[in-house]
Amino acid sequence: MGEEIRIGVYVCHCGKNIAAVVDTSTVADFASSLNDVVVARENTYCCAETGQAQIRDDIKEHNLNRVVIASCSPKLHEPTFRRTVTEAGLNPYLMEMVNIREHCSWVHMRERDAATKKAMDLVKMGVAKARLLQPLSDREVPTTKNALVIGGGIAGLQAATDIANAGHRVYLVEKAPTLGGKVAQLSGVSSDHQSPECLLIPMMTGAIIHPNIEVFTNAEVKSVDGYIGNFKVRIIKHPRYVKESCILCGECSAVCPVEVSNEFNAGMDSRKAIYLPFEQATPSTYVVDMKHCTRCGLCVESCPVNAIDLEDREEELELEVGSIIVATGFESFDPRNKPKYSYSQFKNVITSLQLERMLDPEGPTGGKPLRPSDGRKPTKIAFIQCVGSREEDGNQYCSKICCMSTIKQAKTLKTLFPEADITVYYRDIRLTKKELEKMYREVREAGVLFVRGDIKEVSETEGNNLLIKVHSETLNRMISRDIEMVILAVGLEPCIDGNLIKEIIKVPTGTDGFFMEAHPKLRPIDTVIDGVYLAGACLSPKDIAESVAQASGAAAKVCGLFSKDRLKLDGIISKVDPDVCIGCGICIKQCPFHAIIEEEIEEEKKAKVVEAACKGCGVCAGACPTGAIEAFSFTTEQLHAQIDAALEENPGEKIIAFCCNWCSYAGADFAGVSRLQYPTNVRIIRTMCSGRLSKDIILYAFEKGAGMVLVSGCHPPGDCHYVSGNYRCEERVNSLMKTLPKKGIDPKRLRLEWISAAEGVVFQRVTKEMAKELNDVKG
Repeated sequence: MGEEIRIGVYVCHCGKNIAAVVDTSTVADFASSLNDVVVARENTYCCAETGQAQIRDDIKEHNLNRVVIASCSPKLHEPTFRRTVTEAGLNPYLMEMVNIREHCSWVHMRERDAATKKAMDLVKMGVAKARLLQPLSDREVPTTKNALVIGGGIAGLQAATDIANAGHRVYLVEKAPTLGGKVAQLSGVSSDHQSPECLLIPMMTGAIIHPNIEVFTNAEVKSVDGYIGNFKVRIIKHPRYVKESCILCGECSAVCPVEVSNEFNAGMDSRKAIYLPFEQATPSTYVVDMKHCTRCGLCVESCPVNAIDLEDREEELELEVGSIIVATGFESFDPRNKPKYSYSQFKNVITSLQLERMLDPEGPTGGKPLRPSDGRKPTKIAFIQCVGSREEDGNQYCSKICCMSTIKQAKTLKTLFPEADITVYYRDIRLTKKELEKMYREVREAGVLFVRGDIKEVSETEGNNLLIKVHSETLNRMISRDIEMVILAVGLEPCIDGNLIKEIIKVPTGTDGFFMEAHPKLRPIDTVIDGVYLAGACLSPKDIAESVAQASGAAAKVCGLFSKDRLKLDGIISKVDPDVCIGCGICIKQCPFHAIIEEEIEEEKKAKVVEAACKGCGVCAGACPTGAIEAFSFTTEQLHAQIDAALEENPGEKIIAFCCNWCSYAGADFAGVSRLQYPTNVRIIRTMCSGRLSKDIILYAFEKGAGMVLVSGCHPPGDCHYVSGNYRCEERVNSLMKTLPKKGIDPKRLRLEWISAAEGVVFQRVTKEMAKELNDVKG
């Protein structure tokens, strides 16, 4: 006789987040009427200790062997509730979460009755799946106690140093020829204009000489494979063409005939094709820019220690690490993308970074902020704020440091040129640190004028002077000012390597291009990839102090991970039934991780899953022609049960949406977080990967009467967290499209969409379009 199924259902109010829209009492009463449900309760906050205590007590008192929690997204509290049921003696994989917040109350805020009916459907689907859940065991794997830090700016340096000081090996990879990042270009880094060298030099040299840190400059990450505790990383170390025996004499640079724009000085002077990036560059050796080198050989002839080798070659290395910190920083906005500011058109329009280089004693003007056109001291200076930030037709986010930078620079200019007329044109002044508010008042008292308005045009007048036209919000009219030098306070943009890192590590980015954290409040430095963390401005615009704090936080996460010799990986893997397997080998070819091997059982070829290598994507299960492979927690029977429950009533009016865990399900979550409203007839079924879906599962939804079916996953080519799962899904959907007409099903009722974790608006648009098409067909 089989096990008696005893299910407890808990409907969370989440304060008013759910209960203000969904009639939770009605949902709980409905749940109590479902077969096998022994207990059904409401709870104000299921995640609170009192809520968890009630669940634990009920498991013991009512001998529950399945638990369904209708609350928020499993991406937020699934670990919490797994731990809760485990503490009560229940296997953690016998708990199922139903998302009635992000996928219901938050996206149907003005449709209380329909939202309540949808919540009832979702609970019914959760209960249907819960009946079929099986206990699973976590896997244990050894931990590789080495860390990879990508990015050698101040965040990367801090993270690497913290981890190394804890006794762990760190590989620090920086794409530039030197450590230091953007901070190295600043003339001052605080309200008292402290030299950045005071911060950076000890950190850079400390990293180079630290026995636990191996630094790779002029290098980049090419691939990352594996999982938390056991990543395999390939890096390419590009040639410097100059050996470590370089004595910094500069003879090579002196004879080099090639001059190119100096990126370190923001293009305000030139450098040679063989050069030292800046005086304190670390490693302290020259480097050859082979993009501009003519291979004339003069540098080789001039070097007194034979340190130059123009035949140097790149080197590929493979590293084994247990955790990764991404600290790739940011790029400055290019104001040439906003023609109204006339940057690069007129010499006396410069950026805030160029002013920083001017103010540096080792910069292009020796620390004197002079007009580029004629080298004169400017007497009328204007700062223009929010260039490349907070714009409707561009970057809509605030870059956070621009106001701070302008206040600091205006104070410095007023100190250098007390009689100068300095004006700051702004939308809003945003200063988040206490010392900056004080400096802002000091600058105003010193005579710096602040004008609130919208810049319309910057033009040039006689003598290379400038004319600014601005619509003053205070006066509500256009005003014009003659200016001798304009400084554009440019915003921050995602690092240009962000898309490459995104493809390699599968860390999603938001619509703004910055990397996305796993949760903005509860997991602000974690990513959706276990063991991969974020630090610094690659996550969002931030200042030095925040970047350093975040780097130390990420390092602490890594050290916590390394405190254990073995790590637990979840039990969601695939398994082969050898009695059903016919040894065709399709699963072996389709597995993205080479986690399936061939073995012989009684002289017959059978497939076998290597459990330690399996990621649980289920691509193999979606491909198996005989159903011999099942993906635990997402079995065919469980998916069928959810479809049956969703379509039990009015099936032709409903849209079944299969969403992959990492991207499209998270995208639907983001639609909820953003309160993007869409039709109430969408029923979401989560899979780990879109590649888990077989043609038969999709067809089953149509056979049960679904009005439409949405299959959604990660964007190709590089976003799929299981490498090629989305391509496998696409192949099956395209094949199914051709056979649907033979079964009397209009192919227009099936839709394949790629939706990222940041594309809540895309999920909203797609579901709205599908609902309209469904209504048009019915109408």
